[in-house]
Amino acid sequence: MTTFNLQSTEFLYAYTHGREEKSLCALEQRAIFGEESDHLIISTKNIDPNRSPFIRSKLSILFSGQSVQEISEQVPQLELGGQTFKVIFMKINDLSDEDKIEYAERQQIEREIGWNVNADAKMKNPDILFGIVPFKGLWYFGIYQENENVWLHHVKKPQEYSTAISARLARAVVNIAVPDPAGVSVIDPCCGIGTVLVEALSMDIPIVGSDRNPLAVKGSRENIAHFHFDGTVKIKDIADEEGHYDVAIIDMPYNLYCRATEEELFTIIKNARRIADRVVILTIEDMDEMISKAGFTIVDRCVANKGIKALFSRQVVVCE
Repeated sequence: MTTFNLQSTEFLYAYTHGREEKSLCALEQRAIFGEESDHLIISTKNIDPNRSPFIRSKLSILFSGQSVQEISEQVPQLELGGQTFKVIFMKINDLSDEDKIEYAERQQIEREIGWNVNADAKMKNPDILFGIVPFKGLWYFGIYQENENVWLHHVKKPQEYSTAISARLARAVVNIAVPDPAGVSVIDPCCGIGTVLVEALSMDIPIVGSDRNPLAVKGSRENIAHFHFDGTVKIKDIADEEGHYDVAIIDMPYNLYCRATEEELFTIIKNARRIADRVVILTIEDMDEMISKAGFTIVDRCVANKGIKALFSRQVVVCE
């Protein structure tokens, strides 16, 4: 029998999000995959599921078929080299409510597949975790990987602002701004306490930060060091930035007691146009006219709501 290695060229991503996050999640999906879906996306793009706060799991597809039986007939080709395994039925799929597979049947499917794998099964801590899932009329089988939600470790920082964006939002925004990090130069020129910097650095995305507020820069450096990342943060106004970057991420200044003037906001956008080819702007105000006046074209956008009641919202605007 011909053996089959465990290399994949196609990947299935299972998504989950709150109702208030639907718009943000869809924008992240469009940025990374060029499409959006409520639950599942199949792509040839191979990304770490830990990158996204919305990806629940990833299936590196090895086999597909019209039925579970077809999958069972293919899995004997696998060569695990003495490694143990376990098969799980993925909870997130596209079956309608009336077609949902109950727990006992899911277990039976797992056993049927497992019986045909030429290796030792292990229920706890197997070397390889396989998954099987129905999607758009086909069954898919492959290596299963869950999102470990690493961004949750960044929620509690030594330094915080009450108006700073959440780690979850920051992580999504970094993915929107930098869907493919290879060879991309990135700056956050109004970095505040460094929430965006921490998320980007945790994903090995090279980014530099700057802010004209020395206290913010001090806090940003402290937060980056707290998580043992290596990042550069300068005390510098965006108007004084001399370099040029592929991407800039800008959370526009916001404070309940001291709001930036329209002139100050436009100056930030105008300088962003000068230093970067692509800019992702987070704002609580409608800035379309300023963005256009600065020479940008808005290519995509979403609304990021805080809480189900959306008592506070930010726009995420992608400009080129």
